[in-house]
Amino acid sequence: MSPTVPSSTSTSPRPYARVPIELGDRSYEIRIAPGLLDEPDTWAGLPRASTALIVTNDIVAPLYLARLRQQLSGVYSRVETLVLPDGEAQKSWESLDRIMDHLLAATADRKTVLFALGGGVIGDLTGFAAAIYMRGVPFVQVPTTLLAQVDSSVGGKTAINHPRGKNMVGAFYQPARVVADLDTLDTLPARELSAGLAEVIKYGPIADAAFLDWIEQNLSALMARDKQALAYAVQRSCEIKAWVVGQDERESGLRAILNFGHTFGHAIETGMGYGRWLHGEAVGCGMVLASDLSARLGLVPTAFVERMKRLIRAAGLPVVAPALGLDRYLELMQIDKKNEGGDIRFVVIEGLGKAGVRSAPTELIAEVLATHCDPSADT
Repeated sequence: MSPTVPSSTSTSPRPYARVPIELGDRSYEIRIAPGLLDEPDTWAGLPRASTALIVTNDIVAPLYLARLRQQLSGVYSRVETLVLPDGEAQKSWESLDRIMDHLLAATADRKTVLFALGGGVIGDLTGFAAAIYMRGVPFVQVPTTLLAQVDSSVGGKTAINHPRGKNMVGAFYQPARVVADLDTLDTLPARELSAGLAEVIKYGPIADAAFLDWIEQNLSALMARDKQALAYAVQRSCEIKAWVVGQDERESGLRAILNFGHTFGHAIETGMGYGRWLHGEAVGCGMVLASDLSARLGLVPTAFVERMKRLIRAAGLPVVAPALGLDRYLELMQIDKKNEGGDIRFVVIEGLGKAGVRSAPTELIAEVLATHCDPSADT
């Protein structure tokens, strides 16, 4: 199922990279570089409107809100702001209603442009609000976390969480542009940086074996926030995701491979309570479990499982899952968008750089969980 992804243009990225998302009349580009927030050209050519609304959170707002608002004030006659609390718990009906209420109170029209300034939570929430306000208004992703820059801001998946399952209420709705200012990663907490590395790491096993080699060789530089290393990691991740999304925008087949580690990971997030584990932490651990499942299905050697475990641990991510119990894991994994006919389906590695989606016998799932779960991981 994995694509033959075009090779990277360079392992020494241009100072200013643009990655196109080719979707016909919904095409847009990802702009990747340091200093983009303060460049007037960054905001040129966006949808015309009288009003813009910046949605952000109380962690990001003191750092970047004034700078973005200053730039947008030169483009839009009125720039509204809405600052939400930080955290995964904000991907909720209540936060969505706050955005709707703010738009309506401001008499925002159907040309109003929303700007998502923050990480994956703000991006998913704001994108969903844009998709449903007056049946759709333009929005722009301004991701400030590594995870958002390499994954959640790209491809048009928008959603809120439900107590029974993560991202189960949402829409496919593409942004007008993605602006990934690498300088925003300077203020990212170390735990959040590691969480973002999980989504970088996943692109290697599913689509680009050479990229996996590069990540292993450059992990120390990435964790030290070396700008050239981060620029290439973001650029290559976006190139791979852009190609996949261009082939399968609405996840009818190929795009599912981007969920490597997510079936187990979403179960961990939901079972632990949203926010207890960061999304990238759950995905990193989920990749260890999914790699083991791939090996038990006879698709990869056990050496690959150990390789993934070493890399994920070195990135500062957990490799031991919480012991929720087999029945609870199965219950949580039953609510997954990849499932068909009641079968739980997993993204598995069928060979380095090649992934597919398969169901697995319950006994193999039980073996994986018995091997990688520990009650001490619950905290």
